[in-house]
Amino acid sequence: PSVPHAPRSTTYFFLFSLGICFFLDDVTLIHFPIHSPFPTSQFFVMTTSQLISISPDELRFHFELEKQTFCDLKVLNNTENHVAFKVKTTSPKKYFVRPNTGVVQPWDSCIIRVTLQAQREYPPDMQCKDKFLLQSTTVNPNTDVDDLPADTFNKESGNSIEEMKLRVSYITPTSPEGSSEDDASKNSQKLDSSSSQALQHLKEEREAAARQTRQLQQELDMLKRRRNRKSDPGFSFIFAIFVGVIGVLLGFVLKLLFSSPSTE
Repeated sequence: PSVPHAPRSTTYFFLFSLGICFFLDDVTLIHFPIHSPFPTSQFFVMTTSQLISISPDELRFHFELEKQTFCDLKVLNNTENHVAFKVKTTSPKKYFVRPNTGVVQPWDSCIIRVTLQAQREYPPDMQCKDKFLLQSTTVNPNTDVDDLPADTFNKESGNSIEEMKLRVSYITPTSPEGSSEDDASKNSQKLDSSSSQALQHLKEEREAAARQTRQLQQELDMLKRRRNRKSDPGFSFIFAIFVGVIGVLLGFVLKLLFSSPSTE
């Protein structure tokens, strides 16, 4: 059942068929009994004052030399308002964020892909000091990302800005174990496990390619809308270049999507 937001400095106690809900200031604690459908955790903590929620709360990259790797963030709008967000990082040349700015509709969500560019050397002790900052604020309904004012995320302009900081960690790929000369069955099990992992990896790449295709299509539509709003005749040449690049990328992603072997 839906639960009304509890005012500040007020405590409420509710009994549900699944457990007890406590409202303490801006934090909601929900306790579930053993017979509830949440056996792994007895308590679920939710901050009701946040505009958005992010999952995961830390960027984890499988670090390999000379290879790009990515991490997807899910941004969820916790309100009935349109919420604009912007992603910043302490190392902008090291990461590629798409989209780095956007608007999430009420109770909706979106995916932000953060790509770590190929690195030529390992960081000291595999420790990463890079950080990300995600700013969010409410905007007028039906606001397009192109229509956001330049000072939308500027605190000095008087806007109410929420900020969430994300740390970055690197995960070292597991080294392959040595071959066993006296146990052929173990080798067979390892091959089966490797095949399953490869199929799972291909499935994840296919889903990621599908998401990227949708994002590229949205960007193409955005460019078309922007072109219609522009009256400068010189813009058509620039627009043609952008459309060409997006078209090439879209064709590449579609080729990757349909050429991937089926995992069904």
